[in-house]
Amino acid sequence: MDFLRWLFEAQIPVGGSVLVLREVLGNIFGLTSALGGMRRKVWAWPIGIAGNLLLLTVFLGNVFGTASPATLWGQAGRQVMFIGVAVYGWYRWRQGLRSASQNRAIVPGWASPAARILLVAAMFAGTAALTPLFASLGSYPPVWADAWTFMGSLLATYGMARGWTEFWLIWVAVDIVGVPLLFSAGYFASAFMYLFYGFFTLAGFFVWWRADRRERTSRTGGLEPTPAGAMP
Repeated sequence: MDFLRWLFEAQIPVGGSVLVLREVLGNIFGLTSALGGMRRKVWAWPIGIAGNLLLLTVFLGNVFGTASPATLWGQAGRQVMFIGVAVYGWYRWRQGLRSASQNRAIVPGWASPAARILLVAAMFAGTAALTPLFASLGSYPPVWADAWTFMGSLLATYGMARGWTEFWLIWVAVDIVGVPLLFSAGYFASAFMYLFYGFFTLAGFFVWWRADRRERTSRTGGLEPTPAGAMP
């Protein structure tokens, strides 16, 4: 109990302000999970879940301590969503590990054109549907940005579980909106981490893209056909 009390109350002084320790730790776990995901390691999922649990307590604001600057229902809700989708991804990657080469749990690929259309439609439709809901719950404005980051995070995590290379680009779209939102809400540790994620996700996209090309080249004996739905 003493450890939990310390964890929930601990703060890190930074200039004339403070950072919530749970926010810092949660983002460190998140970054570690992203690194594991880039390398297609199964352990990326449980590490990510641990970070989601910490950040859930942060974004619920005063529910879990007065140190949190504001309540962001979209950010909090997406931590719950992350955990649910991560369980699915963890299971899927563990199943794929048996037949994977070089200890990689999944082979990167591309979503079909139809799946891409559904992803884009779900992004905008979900944002429009969730914005009034989050507003009624008192989420920090602009509420549409909170809803956007929620939907983008859901779709990106699902895409990662499926092994779609495009999921990295969805994260970029999330970061473009999420960074200003977090700065304005006072979540500076998360905002700086998201800013770093923006560059990291672009690197991850090219890592997975090259891995997909290598896999297809090895299967075709040196030839590299472009599959339907792949980016030129």
